[in-house]
Amino acid sequence: MIVERVDFVSVPVTDVERSIDWYSRTLGLTQINDGQGFPEFQLGENVSLYLLKLENIEREWKGPHDAPIAIRVPDVQEARTELEAKGVEFHGGDTFDTGVCHMAHFADPDGNVFMLHRRYAPQES
Repeated sequence: MIVERVDFVSVPVTDVERSIDWYSRTLGLTQINDGQGFPEFQLGENVSLYLLKLENIEREWKGPHDAPIAIRVPDVQEARTELEAKGVEFHGGDTFDTGVCHMAHFADPDGNVFMLHRRYAPQES
């Protein structure tokens, strides 16, 4: 199998209209289509975020996605400050410095976990 890239990441939501508002206004993401009830937002150059009301695919909500989706930003602290000004609460205290990257965790209105992320050290082979 040859994998070319990731096209989209699905995020389960309970209220599509509330989520559209939050992802566009709070995160400032560009909505690229409504996907006929499945709104999609662009994340950088090569992947999009797809809002998924599970009932639309005959599944049921069992809780939020709790493994963080890492969103690469130019400056984690600057992005965090901007989101905090919009009411976003971050988990785990201060921005975390791993010695390789900075990261800060937060959640959408349904509790889906995201991480602001920026690698500043070269990746080891």
